Formats: sequence, structure tokens, C-alpha cells
Amino acid sequence: VLVRPSYVLSGAAMNVAFNDDQLKYFLGMAADVSQDHPVVISKFIEGAKEVEMDAVAKDGEVVVAAIHEHVENAGVHSGDATLLLPSESLSPFMKNRVKTYTKKIAKALNISGPFNIQYIVKEDNCMVIECNLRASRSVPFVSKTMRLDFIEVATKVMMEENVDDVKFNDTKQWEGPREYTAVKAPMFSFTRLAGADPVLGVEMASTGEVACFGSNKHEAFLKAMLSTGFKLPKKDILLTSCPTLFHRLTPVAYTLTSLGFTVWAPGSTYEHLVTKGVDVKLASMPLSKSEGEGKGIDACALIEDRTVDLVINLPSARSTDVENNRTIRRKAVDFGVPLLTNVNLVELFAESMDKFKKEGMTGLQPDHLFHYYEQETPEETWTSPKEFH
Repeated sequence: VLVRPSYVLSGAAMNVAFNDDQLKYFLGMAADVSQDHPVVISKFIEGAKEVEMDAVAKDGEVVVAAIHEHVENAGVHSGDATLLLPSESLSPFMKNRVKTYTKKIAKALNISGPFNIQYIVKEDNCMVIECNLRASRSVPFVSKTMRLDFIEVATKVMMEENVDDVKFNDTKQWEGPREYTAVKAPMFSFTRLAGADPVLGVEMASTGEVACFGSNKHEAFLKAMLSTGFKLPKKDILLTSCPTLFHRLTPVAYTLTSLGFTVWAPGSTYEHLVTKGVDVKLASMPLSKSEGEGKGIDACALIEDRTVDLVINLPSARSTDVENNRTIRRKAVDFGVPLLTNVNLVELFAESMDKFKKEGMTGLQPDHLFHYYEQETPEETWTSPKEFH
């Protein structure tokens, strides 16, 4: 179940409880944060996709709208999620459901102004998480991608001005551009938070965000990752995972090894990948009395001596080797080694690297601004007599 305190920002003290002990503990935390108001307990749906709708309505009729999806499954705070516009995984049936429900909600609440609806999508079910009668943090991203200033439209609505000239008359326009893709990625400051566990959850942890365009989702995704300070791996990669995600990690490991990367894995992760025919090297967990102790090179040592330049650590709420995995994640952050902890994100990363290595992509090796100016020809530099670079 999901435990949600009242009147908090960014999901503060919000947690997912998987047993009675966790529920008791999280209820105590929620009470400390908001003592005078009730705690909401709701069903948490695992393995579901989260979809968002940013829109502006006038007198209950939707004027402009945009559907975008999270790369990560529901359970990661929307402020920490990687957003994709246009959505590529939603079926026409599910897009129609999202559009229909958005229209009904706008009409029922007689909305005039900006609003944001978060949906959970699983199998053939589409459910509403919440509807916020305000502009969301994703509106600037949506406005840039849709080439239309949603806030300007909302302002016109609130000032009772005519918006017929900008109104989307076809709900197909809600699905976003067809000629390019945009990705918004979060930025984190875990390096400045000593001891903090750098793993994503329902409580927001990001401190910034970037957005990039690409000819496809893979190009836009890698551009966005690079813009956050992420560095693409060049040599070795460390993989660790809880057993429940082995079936999703195996294709990722195979893709990375086929691209020429040396992959290290400890304990049961190593054993599973070897049984599946993936070429990996043996590492060991960092703490004593751990699985694989005394076998292979210590995972933290691989990070400290820069043998690996990417760490993929995939925990779950039911992980048993909690301290070892937390130690590896923290070590990666402390030594400035890029870290990925979400399986959906890791799968998209592997797909994108495969496409980048085999087909090439535009704009993944950007120059410094002044280097760019130096490369311009005189004809490219001057577009008007008064322009100065």
C-alpha cells in the first residue's frame, strides 16, 4: 500500500509499505510530518506505467493538451521521472482512454485554466492517480516540445480572452510531434548529500532537470542524460541486481557485452548471467559475510580504482542484500561514477547505446560554445550586419 501524509510537497514522508512492520513504521513517519491531518492509505499497483496529461481548459472544454509518459514505472515521483513526448508505448486504445477521461474530468470540474492529470496504465486498465488544478513542473517542457506556450494560453483563458486561434481542434494533436522526440531527464545532488542512498522512490529527490530533442527517443534520451553530467561508458561496467529482475537484466548484459564492454557482476548476478551464456567477469560484494565473499575483485575496489566507468545497480523493495547494494550505490556517487538504478531506464539506456554504436547519432559529442564559433565559416557567423557572436 502507499502511505501519503496530508499537505506535504514533493512526496515528503510518502512511502510504499510491503508488510505490516513497514506500514507501522511509515505511519509513524507520516504522523510526524503532518500530525493534525489524516494519512491516506491507498493500493499501490506494481509494474504499471505512469502517463501524464498537461492541458488548459476553458469553461470545462479542453483547449490544448499533451500526453507524455514516464520511462520509469509508477512508484517513482514524477519530479524524478524521465519523461518522453510523444509517448511511444501507449496503444491507440489507451491513448483514446486518456483523452476521453481528460475531457470528462475537465467538464465535470468545469476547469478554466491549466491542469495536470496523472494516470496509471496497466494492461487494458487506465486509472487516475490525481488531478491537479494548476500548472505542473512539466509545462515548460511540454510547451517547448509542442511549440506552443501553454502558460500564455492559460493566461488568456483566465483573462477571458479568445483562444480560438490556438485551440487544438483534433485530439490527434494531443499526442505531440511526429517529426522528433523530446526527453526530460532529472538532475540529482547526491554528491552533496553525504550518506544519502541514491535510489529513486515515491519521495522526490531531484534538484533540477534538463530536456533535449532528438530524431528518435534513443537520441533524445542520450542527449538528455549527457546534459545532466552523465558520461557514457567507454570500458568496464559493474552490474548488480536483485533476483526478481534477473530476467530483465540478462538481455541488457548481453547487449552491453556485444558492444565490446567488459561486464563485472558479483554473486548470484554473476551466476545467473553465466548460466544464460553471457560473458561476464566475477566481482564480490563489499561487506563481510556476503554472498560471494572472497571470490572475484571487490565491487567497491572496481569503482575506487576507476576500472568501471558505469555502475548499474537494480534493487527492489524486496531485496535482501540491502547493505551491500547501498554501499555500492553510495561508493559510485562518492567517486563520481555514473549510476543507474531503475530497470526501465537501464533497458532504454542499453537500447540507446546499441543504436548509437551501430548507427551513430547527431549531437552526442557537443563542443564548447566557443569551439563551435571557431568552426563556423564567415558565411555562417554573420546573419546580419549588427549581429555579434
